[in-house]
Amino acid sequence: MTIKEDKIKGVFEIQLEAKEDFRGFFMRTYDDKVFAQNHINKNWVQEYHNLSLKKGTIRGLHFQLPPYAEAKLVRVLQGKSLDVFVDLRKNSPTFGQWSSVVISAENKKMIYIPRGFAHGLCALTDNTMVLCKMDNHHNPDAERQIKWSDPDLNIDWQLTGQPILSEKDSNAKSFKEFIKEQEGIEI
Repeated sequence: MTIKEDKIKGVFEIQLEAKEDFRGFFMRTYDDKVFAQNHINKNWVQEYHNLSLKKGTIRGLHFQLPPYAEAKLVRVLQGKSLDVFVDLRKNSPTFGQWSSVVISAENKKMIYIPRGFAHGLCALTDNTMVLCKMDNHHNPDAERQIKWSDPDLNIDWQLTGQPILSEKDSNAKSFKEFIKEQEGIEI
């Protein structure tokens, strides 16, 4: 596997390498030694698996407040997803900036997102299946959302039609409201 840092410090794109033959492929998806060499070794405590039935389904932008903030390791098992992350770290030089990576079953990429980021996904194909590991337990009282379409963030979700959203994501607060309430996340 090859690991390279995103333009936003602390986020890493991980290119998996499959050994293929007539039967299919075999691929290492995690190696604690390789992750430790890149200073991204974590104790993964939870994992979720989601399926977005329709292209244009957006999940996010989600995060948890400290001490329940989460680092995430995201991989697509089927289909293709735009993975979006927004830097919410209070003293970061890239505070309020976002970046994205297309991850898919075909390109065999993963993305590592450290604590202090809002995270969102947009299914770019029907039946997109995502697996995500977290290094902290979910806490509903610490859970927050920022509106996916916030004009101050101006995220390009690569949508071709109307998004499919949960009620919670539709009613999320703006980035300005987050700043007013939290000022940022101290990690």
